[in-house]
Amino acid sequence: MTLSISAVLLFGAASAVAIKTKSAGGGAALVLFLFGFFAAGTGAYEPIHNLVQASADALSALGK
Repeated sequence: MTLSISAVLLFGAASAVAIKTKSAGGGAALVLFLFGFFAAGTGAYEPIHNLVQASADALSALGK
């Protein structure tokens, strides 16, 4: 069984948690930054999406 979650949903939930807990660290800033690009669909969307996809593929390959 494979579970697939949208990146926008994932980063949106992480952003909500970061704001709710008043996290001000670098990780929270990165999550909010990535969520902005995924939500806005700017010209930088494609390279950032490719980077996130490659990272996800690499992490999933480690489990095999």
